[in-house]
Amino acid sequence: MSSLEKIAARRVELDQLAEALAKRLAEVDAEREELAVAERVLRRLYEQEVEAVAEEADAGAPQRVQVAGRSVLKVPHRSDVPDASALPGDYRRMLGIVKAAGGPVMVKDVGAELGIDASVPGRLEPLRGKLSKLADRGWLHKLSNGTFTIRA
Repeated sequence: MSSLEKIAARRVELDQLAEALAKRLAEVDAEREELAVAERVLRRLYEQEVEAVAEEADAGAPQRVQVAGRSVLKVPHRSDVPDASALPGDYRRMLGIVKAAGGPVMVKDVGAELGIDASVPGRLEPLRGKLSKLADRGWLHKLSNGTFTIRA
């Protein structure tokens, strides 16, 4: 192989490497942009939390926070509030249904009590999310079979 052929082959290798590195750099830049957005959102949520604590809002009223530019209800942790009156109304209602059941209750049973048509696929998923949020915040206990009970 002549020197010119070696140079041409090496140039091809370097061009391929440069192309791969440019692609990787674009991926890194995209991830950095996503992290910047996530950081801004977390800072905004943190600032709202600090403001809420500073204002010492009425514990009996559900708090609203801004997420992605829209106002949503905040579900407090059980240890942060004395009773369920700090929960938004629909969450208090779900908690009452689970309490009234007296044992493990399925999402579809809670949905039936709330008047949600369980025959339509996907209708119960938002309800399952809300019940899981109550479990995550210590208000309910989620069993391994997907049912929910009141936390003692």
